[in-house]
This record gives sequence, C-alpha cells and structure tokens, in this order.
Amino acid sequence: MIAFTAALAAALGAPLSYECLRAQSPIQVDGNINDPAWRNAPWTSDFIDIKGDSKPRPKYRTRVKMLWDDHYLYIAAELEEPDVKATLTQRDSVIFKDNDFEVFLKPLPATKSYYEFEINALNTGWDLFLPKPYSEDGKADNSWDIEGLKTAIGVQGTLNNPRDKDQGWTVEMAIPLTAFASRQQVPQPTAGTSWRINFSRVQWTAGKKKEDNWVWSPQGVVNMHVPQRWGFLHFSGKSR
Repeated sequence: MIAFTAALAAALGAPLSYECLRAQSPIQVDGNINDPAWRNAPWTSDFIDIKGDSKPRPKYRTRVKMLWDDHYLYIAAELEEPDVKATLTQRDSVIFKDNDFEVFLKPLPATKSYYEFEINALNTGWDLFLPKPYSEDGKADNSWDIEGLKTAIGVQGTLNNPRDKDQGWTVEMAIPLTAFASRQQVPQPTAGTSWRINFSRVQWTAGKKKEDNWVWSPQGVVNMHVPQRWGFLHFSGKSR
C-alpha cells in the first residue's frame, strides 16, 4: 500500500494550492457571486475527475473562488448544469444522494481530523466532523453543526423543471472562523496561515444509478477521505 500510494502521488503531482485574498468588505451571502465583492477573487482551475487527468474531462464546468476576513472564510462556487434539480430538504440528510457541492476542510493540517460540508440546490446542508479518516476507523460525528454558517443558492434557470434548459447553479457561503470551537481549538488564521481544503461535486447521470465525482485537487482514487491529497489554502494579507 505504501509503494502504491507513493507511485500514485508521483503520477498525480503535488496537490493544488490557492491564495485566498482578504475581502475588502463583508460579503452579503445571497447566492449572487457576480457582485463587486467577489471581483478581485481569482477562480480555481476547473474541476477534473476525482482520479485525475487520466480520466475524461467533466461534462460540465465547476470552479470555486474564496475570500476571508477576521470572521469568515467565504466560498463561492459556480456549477454548470443544464437541468438543476434537488429533492432533499431535511438538514443532515445524505446530501450526495442529490447532485451536490462539497467542501472538505482541515484547519489543523498536522492532525488527522477534518470537517465536511455538503449542500444541494435546495440549500439543504449536511455538516460533519471526522476525528480521523474512515480508512483508520474514523467515525463521522453528525452532531457537529457549523454555528453561524451562512449559505445561499442561485439558480440560473428553473429548479426541478426538466422541460427547459438551465445554465447552472451557484453556491455562496460564509463559514465562521469560530465554527470549530466545539470540537477543537483552531487558531485564528493570519496572513501566512495554511489549511488543507478540497472540493467535490457529485453528479448523477439522469435515469441511471451512476455518479460522477469531479474535484478541484485530484485524489487519484474514488475517495475524498484522503486528506493528504487535498489542496492547500493559503491565507493572504493582500486584497487584490
């Protein structure tokens, strides 16, 4: 397994990284990611298959941008989708049973623990804490909630209407930097702080029980719970 992991890592290359600029002012979380507050934030590269570039490119474009201030990590995602749909309305449902957008966040990179948040186009979320990966007998803690979380969805088309063609949907969220306090003491980030982060999009093929997994930083395997393959989030002191 060690040799396979080393070979896989070599084939994939280094995990991606993102310089997260400071927000020039607090962001209104309303699902509109074209407002001026986001203008200076760079986009990530487009998502690819979870296994990497050896697999076909995703059918639909997905990308993310981020900002931060003294209170929040802000995330905006753009998901191209010709038929935006969702069914789950109960918080902490297994959201990936719908098409979804997922955030994996490791604010203490030296530890085994990390956090996960999933959301669908109905703005239904699922947040959980992992003290260690499932492969190391980790058990998901679904009782963890992101206190003070702000989320909003924008649909560029009509939700749950297959008779027309949509452009896609957007996700906007503000994760409080204090959200982890009920599980761990996470120092307030400053310019130069680095966390690990990754993003996933689960996309189900219409009429089939088949899912695609598209991600920002490739995992090499169909498993998001390999934190060493996540990207690096670098908090910057710059705002442009």
